[in-house]
Amino acid sequence: MNAHSAELAGKARRNLRDDTAGDNHGGTREKAGQLAIPLGEEPREDLIDDVPGDAATVDRADNGRVEDLAKSRALVVTDFSPPSASPSERLMRLAFQLGVSHSTIVAPFRKPLRPRLQARVQSPLEGDRAAGMALRAGHFYIHGVKAPFAQVDMGPLGNLSSPFERVVQGFTWLRDLASSGTPPQCRQVAERLLVSWLDANPVIGKGSAWKVENAGLRLMSWLVHAPLLLSGSDRALRDRALAAMADTARWLDRNAGKADDRLGEMTGWCAVIAAGLLLPEGKPRRLYGEAALARALGEAVGEDGGLLSRSPDAQMQAIAGLVDLRACYAAAEQKPPQLLDTMLHMLVPPLLALTHGDGGLGNWQGSGATRASRLSALIGASGVRARPLKDPSGWGYQRVTARKATLLLDGSPPPLGRHARHGCASTLAFEFSHGEHRLVVNCGGAALAGGQVPVRIEQGLRATAAHSTLVLGDANSTAVLIDGKLGHGVGEVEIDTRQVKLENGSATRLEASHDGYAARFGLLHRRILMLRDDGQELRGEDVLIPSGRKGKRGKVPFAIRFHLGRHVEASLGDSGRHASLVLPDGSLWQFVSGSESLQVEESLWVDGNGRPHPVHQLVIEGFASRGGGNFAWLLKRMG
Repeated sequence: MNAHSAELAGKARRNLRDDTAGDNHGGTREKAGQLAIPLGEEPREDLIDDVPGDAATVDRADNGRVEDLAKSRALVVTDFSPPSASPSERLMRLAFQLGVSHSTIVAPFRKPLRPRLQARVQSPLEGDRAAGMALRAGHFYIHGVKAPFAQVDMGPLGNLSSPFERVVQGFTWLRDLASSGTPPQCRQVAERLLVSWLDANPVIGKGSAWKVENAGLRLMSWLVHAPLLLSGSDRALRDRALAAMADTARWLDRNAGKADDRLGEMTGWCAVIAAGLLLPEGKPRRLYGEAALARALGEAVGEDGGLLSRSPDAQMQAIAGLVDLRACYAAAEQKPPQLLDTMLHMLVPPLLALTHGDGGLGNWQGSGATRASRLSALIGASGVRARPLKDPSGWGYQRVTARKATLLLDGSPPPLGRHARHGCASTLAFEFSHGEHRLVVNCGGAALAGGQVPVRIEQGLRATAAHSTLVLGDANSTAVLIDGKLGHGVGEVEIDTRQVKLENGSATRLEASHDGYAARFGLLHRRILMLRDDGQELRGEDVLIPSGRKGKRGKVPFAIRFHLGRHVEASLGDSGRHASLVLPDGSLWQFVSGSESLQVEESLWVDGNGRPHPVHQLVIEGFASRGGGNFAWLLKRMG
C-alpha cells in the first residue's frame, strides 16, 4: 500500500479539541445547555427538543477569541432548556437559587417539616450479587479485592484508591447488598456501615466523602435504597439517617455546580432532584435541580449522544444515574421531564457502537472491557431499544463491520479540560474482533486502578504504548499528566472513509492522521486500514509524513504495537516477518509485516471487573527517517 497525499484533498477536517461547551455555568443560550449539530445534516427528530432557526456562526478558541466560521463549519445549536414551568414555578426556582430555603418558599408561615421519606423507590438496576454476599460476610469486594470493614478508613483522612472511594464514600455498595438477599437479611449490614460512616464523618464538607460526585452518589443511594437504612427498629438511627440526607441535600444545593468534572456535576444535580422529589417541601429544590441538570447535560454530552469524556465507563455511569432518577419520579408519582427520556435515547446508541461481536465493550479512555451481560442489564433497565449508532464519529470513534468482523478506531483528539478524568493518549489506536473473539485490543483499565490493577501502573495504562497504535520516540502522542488530565499533543485529526474495489472483492477503507508528534519530531502519523467486506482480512499501513515543507535529518525510534486479545496464542515465524495467531475456537490467523523486526512481547488486558489478564503483543520496531516512512502489515484468516 502506498499513501497518496492527493487523496487527502476534500477530506472533512475535524478538530474536536475546542471545548465548545465551555466551563461556565451561566444560563445564557450561547454558553450553557447546548449541543451542536453540523449544518447540512438532518437533525434526528427523536433526539432533540428544538432546533433554533438561526445557527450560530462563531467559534470560540481556547483563548476566548471569537472567529467567524465558514458556512461549511457553521453549527446549528440544540438548546436543552429547563422543563417548562408556570410563572409561580419560575419564581420558586429563582427564590431557591437566591438562597431562600425551600420550606420558606413553600410554607413561609409554618414551621419546617421534619425530614422524612415520602415514597419508596423501585430501581430497575441490579447490583453485583457476589459483592453483596461479601458485604454480608463482613468485607467490601471491589474489583476483585476483598477488604474487611475494619481495615477501611471511611473518614476524611482515609487514603482510599479511586475505585474504593467511589464505592465506600458513594454508598454504591447498597445496590450490591440489596441484590444479595431480602431486606431483613441485609438491613443489619447496611445499618452497621451507615453508623460507621456517620461516626467517621461528623463535619459536613470535609474530606473525600464531600467531593460532589461522592456526595451525589451517596444521597441517591440513600434515597433509592432507603428501606435498608430506615426500616429497622432503631428510631434514633432512623432520625440520624434522615437528618444526614437533608444535610447532604442542602450541601449539594450550594456545591453541585463545583464538581471536578461534568459527570460529577451531573451526578450531583440528579441527587438534588431526587431529594426534591422524595423529601418534604421539595418542589423548589426539584425545579432548581431540573434547570441545572439540563444545563449540565448540555455541557457534558456531544451532538450524537456521547459524553465529551469519550469514556464508555462514564457513559454507563451517566445512564445509570438517569435511570435511578427516573425511578424517583415514578415513586413520587411525578411525570419526568421530556429531557430525561430524550437523553437516555441519546446516550444508549453511542455506547452500543463500541461493542464487539461478543456483545461487550472495548477498552477506551481508561475503561475496562465491560462484559456483555452487564451492558445488557443496563440497557434493559434504561428501557431504550436501539441499534448501535451507525456513525459514532461525533463521539470520536469509527466503527466498521463486515460480517463477523468488527473494527473500532479512535479517530479524535483525547478529551481535554473538565471532561478528561482518566484520559488516554490513544489517537488512531484500533481494536479488532471476529465473531466472539477479540484479536487486537487495548490494555485499558486506567479508571479501575486501585483494585487488582496497581495504582502505580495507572499512568502507564493511559500511555500511547498501552494502545494498539504507533509510538514515536517512546513518547505519548498527547502528554499524559499525573492528575488524570492530558496536556499538549494531538490537536487535529483528519478522517476519510470510503468503499474501494479489490481484486478479490471490495473493502471499507479508513484513512486517518494526527499531528501529535509534529511539534516534537516534525512528523505526522497517518494510518490506513482496509477491512475486506467478508471480514477475513484487515490490511494496514502506518505512514510518517514530514509536517513541514522540508523533512528533518536523522532518525527516530518507532514501535507499532498490536496488543492481542485474551486466549490468543501467538508464535513468531522463522523469517521474523510473520506470526501465527490461534484463537480459542481453533481458527488460524496470520499476521504479516513488511519489516524483519517483528517481535512477540508480554502485555496485559483489563476486563470490566478490573481484573488484569496476561496477554501478548506483536511489536514492529525500528528507526524511522525524519524525512518520513511507511510500514505495511496484514492480518488475515487462513483456511
